[in-house]
Amino acid sequence: MQRRRTLRRDDVVVQQAVAIGRQEVARPLHGQVDAGEETVQARWCRDVTEARWFALTVFAVILLNAALLGVETYSGVVAEWHGWLWLDEHACLAAFTAEILLRLGAHAERPRDFFKDPWNLFDLAVVLCAFLPVVRENTTVLRLLRLARVLRTARFLPQLRIVLVAVARSPPGTLSFLLVGALLLYVYAMVGWVFFGHHDPGHYGSIGRAVLTLFLLTPLDGIGDAVHTGLELSRWSLVYYASYVLIASFVLVNVLIGVVITSLDEAREMEKAAEAGAGTEPGAGAGAEPGAGAGTEPGASAEEVPRPAVGPPDDHPLLLARITAARQALDALERDLIRSAPTPTPTRLAARTADAPAAPAGEAR
Repeated sequence: MQRRRTLRRDDVVVQQAVAIGRQEVARPLHGQVDAGEETVQARWCRDVTEARWFALTVFAVILLNAALLGVETYSGVVAEWHGWLWLDEHACLAAFTAEILLRLGAHAERPRDFFKDPWNLFDLAVVLCAFLPVVRENTTVLRLLRLARVLRTARFLPQLRIVLVAVARSPPGTLSFLLVGALLLYVYAMVGWVFFGHHDPGHYGSIGRAVLTLFLLTPLDGIGDAVHTGLELSRWSLVYYASYVLIASFVLVNVLIGVVITSLDEAREMEKAAEAGAGTEPGAGAGAEPGAGAGTEPGASAEEVPRPAVGPPDDHPLLLARITAARQALDALERDLIRSAPTPTPTRLAARTADAPAAPAGEAR
């Protein structure tokens, strides 16, 4: 009787757990809209913006905008084709505006994702500034803004994007390099002013001229003439110029190259991580032979045949959390059922042995 009550109680607990699980699955996710008419537009915008022809079209419009900037530098062409140039400029602006609207529509369900991308923010700022009255009235600012659109080509050229990211990540190391270089230039400029200020005032007459002279000598341009001029004054000038060239032209320049290369490697790793996070793993779901599994033996169990694990999509973290919580609840329920099961005692084992039929005499022998 006690065992029947325990089983009934366990059945009730299992039914309650199943009902709770069904309610959790049926309940819509937070912030999720129905898969109906409101998501059709977002899906269509996403398909358009992710298409290759869309990227090529935007890239062509950017190149056309850059070409128009170059054409407008010729006054004769502007005077003759002013109306057509104005029309082409506004057509490019309309194309860029449509692109931004499509990208915003692709992130309609989660608008915050649009603003997480720095390139989206840059594109949005460039397009919005073109509509400001202050910008449109100032021809110089408007041309600079149109020139900034050329930088948008980095969005469609991964290698150029890596270089720009590396340049953006290099200021900490570059600032240290500039500080060391400024100290080196100042020290050598003061030494040059002391030794050559009276004899060569055109190059070392003041600290400013001395710094400019040494800065121009850093790429070894005109170093031969400077050494010959210094040898006419003193033989110690050879040590002065040799030490400066060794430190400035070889050591510091190599340090700067190392900083840039390190930034390029970091930018390349960031690009690879972004591509790996956005796309699927290479070879996942592919490469399987069509006849794989067709030759399985009839007696093989289901555990011996590997099956691909089908899980929930990664873009629903709340759904993943609920599934994990449901699994933990089922594991806890299983442990409770195991604990509540009747434990076999010696008395029950003896009773089961006594109730078991006796084996025949022949088999016992």
